[in-house]
Amino acid sequence: MRKLSERQQSILNFITEFLDDNDYPPTIRDIQHELGISSTSVVDYNLKVLEERNYIRRNRNISRGIEVVGRSMARPGTVEVPVIGSIAAGQPIPVPGDLEGSDLADMIELSRDFAPDGGRGLFGLRVRGHSMIDALIGDGDIVVLRSQETCENGETVAVWLESESETTLKKFYLEGDRVRLQPQNVTMEPIYTSAENVRIMGKLVSVVRSIQ
Repeated sequence: MRKLSERQQSILNFITEFLDDNDYPPTIRDIQHELGISSTSVVDYNLKVLEERNYIRRNRNISRGIEVVGRSMARPGTVEVPVIGSIAAGQPIPVPGDLEGSDLADMIELSRDFAPDGGRGLFGLRVRGHSMIDALIGDGDIVVLRSQETCENGETVAVWLESESETTLKKFYLEGDRVRLQPQNVTMEPIYTSAENVRIMGKLVSVVRSIQ
């Protein structure tokens, strides 16, 4: 990576320190005033250089759209959790690819109270459907799950149905050699399938509400 000029390094340092102090990035005018730069166009030029050299990322549609590459944006007392796709909370529906290989679409912040190990093994899925509405999990909510391959009866889990190549979010009950996947909606019937057909992907940890 090419060496930065003194001004570019000063701008990068200021952005990083500003983020540490405020938990949000500075504006171009903040940078201009703090560093005594002659104009915002000079700041913008140097930000373009930092972006081209992969020190920062920018969203030019918002005034504070600067992110330092490699720096966690999580606020103190929180951890970042990747949202890796969607999951059905109705009848199981096809999901593109396996959950484990999905591209990261978004990041959400979760209180460390729900992530005592620093968020290790946590991932989020966006809910589609209404079968868990009686458990206060609605369409558009994000469920946060801990990656694991086993669970106890009555726990809410994301499961992959091998034969159907489909996934769903339900309460899990092992009944002999079959599994009952129980919705939390009095209008819906449970799903029954063989235990060999069910692969547990993760156990529910928390729900992030969607405010419509």
